[in-house]
Amino acid sequence: MAGAYGEWGSKKSLVASLDQSLRRLGLEYVDIFYHHRPDPDTPLEETMAALDLIVRQGKALYVGFSNYSPEQTREGARILKRLGTPCLIHQPKYSMLSRQPENGLLDVLEEEGIGSIVFSPLEKGILTDRYLNGIATDSRAAGPSPFLRPEELTEAVMSKVAQLNELARERGQKLSQMALAWVLRGGKVTSALIGASRSSQIEDAVDALSNSTFADEELARIESILAQ
Repeated sequence: MAGAYGEWGSKKSLVASLDQSLRRLGLEYVDIFYHHRPDPDTPLEETMAALDLIVRQGKALYVGFSNYSPEQTREGARILKRLGTPCLIHQPKYSMLSRQPENGLLDVLEEEGIGSIVFSPLEKGILTDRYLNGIATDSRAAGPSPFLRPEELTEAVMSKVAQLNELARERGQKLSQMALAWVLRGGKVTSALIGASRSSQIEDAVDALSNSTFADEELARIESILAQ
């Protein structure tokens, strides 16, 4: 968080940030503490030493990364392992429309024995049936939220979404369910974070597990749609 000690990856910043969070939460420790972005001005050794210190102080049980590149993830994980506090999990952005983790990160996580819990697997709600018929007045894209802007819902993107929705219908699923099943395919992703505002959205997400496998033809069709 922003403050007197900055908001990046120095030891002072990370320890102060967690101390403030614990006071606000009224807790003695958290289960996991993530470092959400590498600091270009702080040596990785210092950031990893801070994460190790936090665990040794009993303020967190485990530590993880988010938004680290494959190279940064490998180096950070190996530093932590030498210190005796292994990196438990990585939180990258991953969806049918955002596939950067496939460019080496998922392989590094597998090699280093690190789990992955992906965020935005529904691409801010684009990979649902929410915007198939335009932008509803009560939708995220219609409001002031900076996380989904109307200009992101381009004709090209929505054409892909419509075709993916048809495939999901043929599979007996909602598009959101197929999108979740897709990110979990193959066993390289441990779990997926969803942003739910209603209990029905959680129930829908859980139902994705009832049809979580894909035929080779379905995967090929998805690749063909996404390549358009």
